[in-house]
Amino acid sequence: MSQQDLFISPAQTDLFPGEMRGARISADPDRVRARLLKIIAEAKAADTMPWNSQHLRYLRTVVPQMVNWLPDEEAAQLRFAFDEEVKRLELLDAA
Repeated sequence: MSQQDLFISPAQTDLFPGEMRGARISADPDRVRARLLKIIAEAKAADTMPWNSQHLRYLRTVVPQMVNWLPDEEAAQLRFAFDEEVKRLELLDAA
């Protein structure tokens, strides 16, 4: 006697129509770019860290993922700009 899977019922094996399988999510590069530029501009305009530690951790996680929606060279430039501004602000806050 075979044991049934307790977590997957036969009705759950095809929850999405066939066209949904393997569907890729895409982001609008213009919207991603605008959001990244806004974050970097906020940092550049600041004399002290504009974000609390929780939001900074969030941005350090999200910004590297966001840049992946852009062309490689642009992604590298924006990632670098963000990292440099965060370093600058951390140095200012430490002084």
